[in-house]
Amino acid sequence: MEKDNSGSFFNYLPEGCRLCCTGSKMVLFVTGLCGRNCFYCPVSNERRGKDIIFANERLVEKDDDLIEEAVSMDALGTGITGGEPLLRLERVINYIKLLKNRFGSAHHIHLYTAHAPTKVVLESLRKAGLDEIRFHPPPDVWKNINHTYYRDSILAAHRTGLSTGIEIPSIASDFSGILSLLLEVDGFLNMNELEFSETNASELKKRGFVLVDDDSSAVLGSKEVAESITGNKLRFCSSGFKDAVQMRERFKRIAKKSARYFDEITDDGTLVYGVVRGKCLEILKEAGVMEDMYSVLDDSVETAAWIAEDLAIELKKTGCSVSIIERYPMKNGMIAEMTPL
Repeated sequence: MEKDNSGSFFNYLPEGCRLCCTGSKMVLFVTGLCGRNCFYCPVSNERRGKDIIFANERLVEKDDDLIEEAVSMDALGTGITGGEPLLRLERVINYIKLLKNRFGSAHHIHLYTAHAPTKVVLESLRKAGLDEIRFHPPPDVWKNINHTYYRDSILAAHRTGLSTGIEIPSIASDFSGILSLLLEVDGFLNMNELEFSETNASELKKRGFVLVDDDSSAVLGSKEVAESITGNKLRFCSSGFKDAVQMRERFKRIAKKSARYFDEITDDGTLVYGVVRGKCLEILKEAGVMEDMYSVLDDSVETAAWIAEDLAIELKKTGCSVSIIERYPMKNGMIAEMTPL
């Protein structure tokens, strides 16, 4: 396979992955409910088993929340996940229609499912506007998948016109059944590097999995499993790629949409600016700071980091406190670092 600059191996990129690589795909978590108990599931305790909805990190309580999040990052597509999304089929169909109506047919939507949906369900998803489906069969059926309902469902998905693939964790197994089935439908195979998380660490350890090293959440040997597979339309998505590329690129997109005139956007997509608490407006005005270079809040004034630094001594003499803030660009984004001056 080829290798990109993130350490992910590939010879094919589904459209959903292409958008993910540029940070332009919104993640729509439609429910934390799921009828399975996969030992490698990384879903957090805050979401697992709860019928809640998130668009990226934003809690969705009404349709407008979803649209606002998509607009905030200038999303070119959406990936629908869970839990098991098809446990809330009507919700999924509603959101697909909502996104397509608001952003047009070019807004690419893919969906993950561990189910083997019927032809009727697949046709309803396609009619609503779904572009791509990624099946997540459990490991115990991988070898003999051609003798399960997954084969019927994957063939049906392909016939409805959906871009069809299988996405599974990269763990040692017999992939012959999966590869032959995908060849039949010209489908893709995405292998995700197995990772330790807060919720799956105990189960992974029970099965003898260990970390690559202390600085990574990746499982030792997972990458090598993916590298050993040959065939058409393969992709390996590394742990490092998800952390270092996908999230950072998404933050950059949100930052470009939300940054004020005086905010500095970092290479990681965070925003940096100065915060002054106290009576400081006169000092800023006397120093010639233009109105578009600061924002007056209830208990502080926010301005460019370089302005706060240049005026810090004078501001502190009048009893003001001055800090440089770095925060994530989402609405009410978490502060990554605060440096008092």
